[in-house]
Amino acid sequence: MKIAEILPQYPDRLWSWAKQSGVTHAVARLPYNQQGNISYDFIDLLHMKQRFDDFGLQLEVIEPGVDAQMHKMKLGIEGMEKDLEDCKMLIKNMGALGIPVLCYNFMAQFNWLRTSVSTVTRGGAFVTSYDHSLMKNAPLTEAGIVSEEKMWRNITRFLEEVLPVAEKAGVKIALHPDDPPVSPIQGISRIVTSASAMQSVLNLVPSDYSGVTLCQGTLAAAGEDIPAAIRKLGKKIFFVHFRDVKGVATNFSETFHDDGQTNMFEAVRAYKEVGFEGPVRIDHVPTMAGENNGEPGYGEVGRLFAIGYLKGLLEGAGYL
Repeated sequence: MKIAEILPQYPDRLWSWAKQSGVTHAVARLPYNQQGNISYDFIDLLHMKQRFDDFGLQLEVIEPGVDAQMHKMKLGIEGMEKDLEDCKMLIKNMGALGIPVLCYNFMAQFNWLRTSVSTVTRGGAFVTSYDHSLMKNAPLTEAGIVSEEKMWRNITRFLEEVLPVAEKAGVKIALHPDDPPVSPIQGISRIVTSASAMQSVLNLVPSDYSGVTLCQGTLAAAGEDIPAAIRKLGKKIFFVHFRDVKGVATNFSETFHDDGQTNMFEAVRAYKEVGFEGPVRIDHVPTMAGENNGEPGYGEVGRLFAIGYLKGLLEGAGYL
């Protein structure tokens, strides 16, 4: 495995902490250009990659943030062609720069969602949680009702258009499951809510460059046996989000990485069994004492604990 961490655009203490903790690879959001806008351009990606290279970290994955989710394309509305062209440009430029993995999702209108970002867990730390009953009276979004059939049509078109570009560029695209894995939410259907659904997406347009981001927390909430899901998806796992939860899809909370419902050591052993050698990043850590919870799930201190825990599991499983 390549131990990775999602890091900001410019060097800061988190870059240093990550490297000091044994992180070797970086996951990044899309860069911003000089005008302050999200950029898919070669030069802006090059500059970001070089910053990581100069620091001794290899940029392995682009994982677009909330400002670059291609929602028009996912919804199949006006502007979708621009989203598709931007995505193709990004993939071409990633290929030219040797950035091998693009993590994408098909959550339309909004990304991952929680009903609380201040649920108390061990020692008073804060985690995020989701209670679907709190969403029963939530209004529709401006997108209105979006059916599963429409979402399946749109993801098929996306794959048909993007995969030939990815194959030519040598860039793997890795599908992240819908988080939370329930449907619908505020009238928006969610179609990637299980390991079987992820396999169904892969079957739409088969390609060696189409695979998954195995987000353990999302699939655990969906009721999946994580080691079994790893063995099921096998060589199609291009990227791992290493996290855990307690509960079910309609009512769960996130946890410390050693305190959830998944046997994390057996998960690591399963990755080794299927021959996974790609990037893994710890994800959605608790907010620890002294932190302000301004970016729930992405505090700093919790990352250090999680990285150390992951490294111990990897060593125990014979990865290190």
